[in-house]
Amino acid sequence: MITAIWAFLMDACIGDPQSHWHPVALMGRLIALLERFFYREVDSDARKMLSGTMLVCIVLLVSYEVAAGIIYLSYQLPVSWGSEVVSALILAFMITPRSLALAGRRVYDALVRGDLPAAQQAVGMMVGRDTDKMHDADVARAAIESVAENTSDGIIAPLFFFALGGVPLAVMYRAANTMDSMLGYKTAHYLYFGRVAARLDDALNYIPARMTGLLFVMSAFLLSYDGHNALRVMRRDAAKHPSPNGGYAEAAMAGALQIRLGGENSYFGQLAFRAYMGDVITVIIPQHILAANRMMYTATMLFLTLGYLFFQYLGYNTFSLDWLFM
Repeated sequence: MITAIWAFLMDACIGDPQSHWHPVALMGRLIALLERFFYREVDSDARKMLSGTMLVCIVLLVSYEVAAGIIYLSYQLPVSWGSEVVSALILAFMITPRSLALAGRRVYDALVRGDLPAAQQAVGMMVGRDTDKMHDADVARAAIESVAENTSDGIIAPLFFFALGGVPLAVMYRAANTMDSMLGYKTAHYLYFGRVAARLDDALNYIPARMTGLLFVMSAFLLSYDGHNALRVMRRDAAKHPSPNGGYAEAAMAGALQIRLGGENSYFGQLAFRAYMGDVITVIIPQHILAANRMMYTATMLFLTLGYLFFQYLGYNTFSLDWLFM
């Protein structure tokens, strides 16, 4: 877990550079290329699902093998610590604490200076819903929900798979998550073609999502938020979320901050209602976004600390599956 700690510190110092050569951007380009190759509008539903399955298998295999190959080559570097630096750098690209915190901070800054259009634009970079008619509280709620959900998808889950199987498995998870974000929609185009990608992401996030909820509960106690309420609301409301995993982080966050998340959202002009999570003990204000950021960072550091202690107790760094693909 030392590599994971270095990756976190790298992300904290330099952030997530925006580049066409970013590994996740390269994953997205590969997915888009394969989609153009495999998708045919005239195909039957079964054929679309088969084509989508082939796309998923190719992306997972390529992502894992490229990462494993880079790690293998890093062992040939002339310095003994070279492979650790390469591993930490790749893992840093797979996690997003700094960029997530900065995105939330941009929304907060716009709200506190009373610039609602700027806040709407900033939160539009975090969520996929319509933002042009949001009020201040809606904007803040969307930012908090995004920080909570992405703590699981963008931080805890990659670190969990790194702990399980090293950098290549963390990269493969991020590829699966990217496929879900690009293909996992319930539209006519993607309903069957993206179904395997969506189901795979649900399966992979089953454990990390629940771990994130528990880490938020622990963080609430450490930060003097309402830890008891976080646990109560998570147990009561997590299953109300339309995703099998998304409710754990959001419900725990809502309980910890004594706010209510969920409600009406607009997607492509169509209103949709998401079940409420939490209770209106406190009205949502911009400062809750900063509290969500603190919860995110605390949960991340808790995972790294507990993971380090666990692996030190067992006497090894990671249970690596790299040998299966070497």
